[in-house]
This record gives sequence, C-alpha cells and structure tokens, in this order.
Amino acid sequence: MLRCAFIAAALVFMSSLLPAVASVTSEVWGKTAAGQDVHLITLTNASGMVVRLISYGGIIVSIQVPDREGQVADVVLGFDTLEPYLGKHPHFGCITGRYANRIGGASFMLDGVMHEVTANSGKNHIHGGKNSFDYQVWKPELKADQNAVALTYTSADGEEGFPGKLDCTVTYSLSDDNTLKIEYHAVTDKTTVVNLTNHSYFNLAGEGSGDVLGHEMMIPADQYTATDDALIATGESPAVANTPMDFTTPHLIGERIDAPFKALQQGKGYDHNYVLRGYTPPASDSAEAAPLLLAARAKDPKSGRVMTVHTTDPGVQFYTGNHLKGVRGKGGHVYETRHGFCLETQKFPDSPNKPQFPSATLRPGETYQHITTFKFSAE
Repeated sequence: MLRCAFIAAALVFMSSLLPAVASVTSEVWGKTAAGQDVHLITLTNASGMVVRLISYGGIIVSIQVPDREGQVADVVLGFDTLEPYLGKHPHFGCITGRYANRIGGASFMLDGVMHEVTANSGKNHIHGGKNSFDYQVWKPELKADQNAVALTYTSADGEEGFPGKLDCTVTYSLSDDNTLKIEYHAVTDKTTVVNLTNHSYFNLAGEGSGDVLGHEMMIPADQYTATDDALIATGESPAVANTPMDFTTPHLIGERIDAPFKALQQGKGYDHNYVLRGYTPPASDSAEAAPLLLAARAKDPKSGRVMTVHTTDPGVQFYTGNHLKGVRGKGGHVYETRHGFCLETQKFPDSPNKPQFPSATLRPGETYQHITTFKFSAE
C-alpha cells in the first residue's frame, strides 16, 4: 500500500515537471434566464498561461500569468460564477458593441439619413446600448489547430437603433509566447457604423490586490481626443506635451491622476481616447492591410508583470476604473475606485458625427476587421 502511494505521489510530482500542452476546451458554465447554455472556454498554451472566457458577451473571465518569480496570478477583474455577469456590472471583460464608447446625442447622420440609437448615458449612447453585445449569447466554435475559439453573433437590422443586419465573428487565440490575440470581423447588408473592442479591467499585481496607481503606463500617442463635460468628443485633438495626459514616456498611473487639469476633472481620472502614432487608414477596410501599432505598455513594478498591447485601430481608450465602487468580485474581493485599468483599442469616440476622425462606416461588400494583441511577460 505504501509502495503504491509512493508511486502515485511520484507520478504526480513528475507530471508537474512536464511542460504544459497547448489546448482549447469548452464546458457548460450555466444558463441564462432564458435557458440558453453559456459555455466556459479555456485556452492553455505550452508556457502554462491560461485564458478563460465565456460565450455570454465574449467575456474574458480570467487571465493567469506568472510574475518574475514564477508566481501565477489572475490579472483581470471579474466574478467566480456566471450569475453576476448576467446582471448589471461595469462591462467586465466583454465584447463591447455594436459601437464601443460614446455617440453624442444618441444619433448620427449616414448617407443623408438620421439614425437614432439607444440613449443609455443621459441623452447620449454608450457601448452599444441597453441590450448590447455583452448581453448576448455568442455561438462558440473551437479551433484546436489554432489554439483558438471563434464566437459568432448576428445583430439584427435595427437592434438598438443601428441599421443593417451585422454578422460578427470574434476569435480569441493564445500563442506560446503568452500573446492573446483578438480578431474582430463583421459584414453588413446595409450601410452602418461599427466599433468593437474588449473591455477587460487589468491589475497586473493580481485582481483584488488593491489599486493600480503604482503601475507604470506608456502610451505612444502625441494627441488625445478632447471631450465636453459629458465626455462626448468635441472633434479637437490637443497635444499631450507638457500636460498630465502625456504617457509617451512611462509614468506611474497615480502620479498625475488628480492634477487640476480639465480633462482629468471631466473623467474623474483617465477616461480618454489616445491618438496612436503611425496610424494610416488602409486602402480598404481590412485589418490585413493595416499594420499592428503599439498601443500601450503597462508594468507592475512590484511583481514585474508586463502587458504590451498592439492594435490595427487608430485609438486606445485608457480608463482607470474611476467609477468602480464596492463591486464584490472573485474570492470575495471588493473592487473599489481605480482597482483596475482598461485599454480599449478602437475607432475614435463619436466618429459617426466627426468627419475629421477615421471613419467607422461599414458598407455592404466590405469587411470590418480589427486585431488587438495582449502580450504578457515579466522582468
């Protein structure tokens, strides 16, 4: 009996020394109130990094990565079970659409026709409306040969006021160099506007570890898009130089967040779209024709964890969780103000009403394509 126990223990120990094997798996995590199955998809790479997401809203529920000592932590805010995701929450980890960020006056003119979309932020529109993409059950398709999962959803013509039937596919893949890649594709049968992103809240020290004010942030952008007091883009793009908005060299997030600067006072901290260096509109609406631009590099000096973000889109919304307050998350942790930050790669806010901004218009026969990568490392 002792010999069997010794052999079993030895096998467990030896298996722990074996390298991880890349895999993608799926299981039913629960059901919606309407009885729809929600799948939990787990992506694991050969380095041992693990990403978990669900078919409800395409929500990333967990990203587990090591620090400089090899200690693994979950670096995204969220919940342990499905039920809280089904209710109201701060858009944790979700696919945000059909139009991420804000549309002023919840309306826009397109080819001479005025379209009114859901006003769910005062008189304005934000993040796709009241029944947005993060409240939909997407259909998952595992792609073992790519260590990926593709989620599909069809947004009906007129959903939340947007014109056109929009067929969407969002693919998550995990490579062995600890890069999570998110690819967005959409086609429409009527001219419409599209702006999709991911709304994960990151804390590289580990979710539940407190605020992110001690994180270093670098954003290679010489301008940001100014807003009014309702955080609607004015159409102006002021320079960041000599202001607390400047992250062209690394700064601690908390270093200047409470400075008496109008943009920070409007957002109650950072909640601004940055104009990324080097963006050139592609000849056609195709991510393959657009280069991946560096969007941000974040580092937690204590753990050494680093996250580097690249995108084919022209902007990134840097948001410092200014409105988090008493949200009970994983392990009973309570998330408070500035306990996480978002880096939402995107078209510019209110682009449908700002012809000087890169276009968010999608026409029949075109394909909306957008790629963002999140690469994790430690130093």
